[in-house]
Amino acid sequence: NLTPAFILTQLGWTPENVAEMVTADQSAVFPLPDGLDPSDACALLCAYGTSHHALKQRAELKAGETVAVLGAAGSTGIAAIQIAKAMGARVIAVASSTQKQEIAQQSGADEAIGYDNLKDDLRSLTGNRGVDVLFDPVGGDAFDTVCRCMARNGRLLVIGFASRRIPSLPVNLTLVKEFSVVGVFWGAFTRFEPETYADNMKELIGWRMQGKVKPYIEGRYPLADAPAILKRVLDRGATGKIILVPEDNPS
Repeated sequence: NLTPAFILTQLGWTPENVAEMVTADQSAVFPLPDGLDPSDACALLCAYGTSHHALKQRAELKAGETVAVLGAAGSTGIAAIQIAKAMGARVIAVASSTQKQEIAQQSGADEAIGYDNLKDDLRSLTGNRGVDVLFDPVGGDAFDTVCRCMARNGRLLVIGFASRRIPSLPVNLTLVKEFSVVGVFWGAFTRFEPETYADNMKELIGWRMQGKVKPYIEGRYPLADAPAILKRVLDRGATGKIILVPEDNPS
């Protein structure tokens, strides 16, 4: 059972020493302002970094456009909601339960819907026009549906596959509906465009300090709980961002 805890144990690492030292490229590090919670910084770097790059560089989102966010109560989904609102867009959140839809609306979504009637709901909320930008970290059946709900000149952002099924694209739909399917790989972005990445992080941190975005931290757990936490994330049982800290009793 190659869990993270097992691997670290075999390497001779423990929660007390695993994160004491690290090497990093100078372009990948930057100072954090006084008053920024380390948990918020963690969320801004990962979830918000992905969503920001997706909406700003890959979708080139414009104020007044409509964005639909799948997996809207997850860490990247909440980030996408808040960032899209900061950029002046209308946001339709899609989440699997009433509780998650409420979290999405508390995070700034204009409307929140479920997956059961996704096609009809998106068409109704957009006056049959379709969505300008679709943020999809889910894939699977949801992708099969939303690629039929795109507006002309829309951008369908492929973020990930939380459903665990990588879907196939009916490319005839891109021709008939004239929308683009755009891949988002934050790791490649940070590697190939370090200066733009640094500018993005400055903007995100600035937005956080101004209160335009605020990470939803579900909880803080000791590093020893990593296997159980990772299982919950993989089972899609998490909301917002989960923080692992190297203390037995995280504050």
